[in-house]
Amino acid sequence: MAFKGNETYKYNPEKEFKLSRGGVENFIKCKRCFYIDRKLNIKKIGTPPWRLNTAVDSLLKTEFDAYREKKKPHPYMKETGRNLIPYQHEDLDDWRQNFKGIRFFDEKLNFILYGAVDDVWFDIDTEELVVVDYKATSSQKEITLEDDWKISYKRQLEFYQWALRKNNFKVSDVGYFVYCNGIETSDTFENIMKFDVYVLDYKGTTDWIEPVLKEIKKLLDGDQIPKSGEDCETCSYVESTKSLKEHGKV
Repeated sequence: MAFKGNETYKYNPEKEFKLSRGGVENFIKCKRCFYIDRKLNIKKIGTPPWRLNTAVDSLLKTEFDAYREKKKPHPYMKETGRNLIPYQHEDLDDWRQNFKGIRFFDEKLNFILYGAVDDVWFDIDTEELVVVDYKATSSQKEITLEDDWKISYKRQLEFYQWALRKNNFKVSDVGYFVYCNGIETSDTFENIMKFDVYVLDYKGTTDWIEPVLKEIKKLLDGDQIPKSGEDCETCSYVESTKSLKEHGKV
């Protein structure tokens, strides 16, 4: 594990603590790793960035922005059966930037909460904002949201819905995943990767968020290192290396 240079959490009623959507997700997955990271300033080993996914995200944003300027629906939107267009707002660029994102200051917890959304659409009929998340993969399986591990995707979308509501926007319960699946069965490559694109609807629930934030505050204000998450790979690896040392294998 490596030490990082950013500021750790210390109780200070005069200073806000910034907590990202990803930080909340890390707490849910493993309270122990979250505490060690945010309280003790020890960062777990990271994973390489998924550059292909980032490229797909960028291309989708560029394409949807072209329709945003025209104030017209993208063809993908028509698949939903709703009267949607890309949403225009002066802060949209900030909402989509990492380390900026949609922000909300919780005065009771003294947390600045934020997360970078991929896109926001607008329902003309209901005058609601619609949260949209882009995903990219390459799989021969049917593309759905039913895999157990995709619960984190759902919580991601729900966090953005909650944050927008906290900023006094009217937000639809139903958001969408624009899921791009790379086709592996083409006869030729020719420097082109083709995708099947799915627009998957998801009805979010956000009642879990504020109780979790209170748990995070309680944990950070305490001095007890919690137990690891049931399926935490980092904690499992650390325990395995301890076992090897105890048996004189390393």
